[in-house]
Amino acid sequence: MGEHQLAESRKGQAMTIASILRTKGGEVVTVPASMPVQGVVALLHEHRIGAVLVVEGDDPVGIVSERDVVKCLHEKGVAILDAAVHAIMTSPIVTASGVESIAEAMEIMTARRIRHLPVVERGRLVGIVSIGDLVKRRIEDAEHEAGLLKEYISAS
Repeated sequence: MGEHQLAESRKGQAMTIASILRTKGGEVVTVPASMPVQGVVALLHEHRIGAVLVVEGDDPVGIVSERDVVKCLHEKGVAILDAAVHAIMTSPIVTASGVESIAEAMEIMTARRIRHLPVVERGRLVGIVSIGDLVKRRIEDAEHEAGLLKEYISAS
């Protein structure tokens, strides 16, 4: 396989949301809509994550991020910690599919001013990606491409 074909092959695989989930895994922390906000805060801290999905059964119905918690604490005070998470969740949620490109996902997240994007395939939640996941992959791909170009130039 030539250098160009190798780069095109990797680019086709590496530039989708599904490729990130293959590396990162599909684990998603979910909570019921009735969970107290205080419980969500504990989960965000415990799992070192920035958002949790709110589900009813297996269906995602909302998302709660650190930003949502801080906004509600500022607007409503500490009493919000005892409220059910459905009171502060963002709904409806914006989702993507695994076949979408990283660039498309970044465009969605930038336009909507969101940092977490649940990934749904055939109506089933398969993972979640953050803006950090997308940026990391873009950097990795740029470094890989630069390495291939260096090899190509030195081989000439």
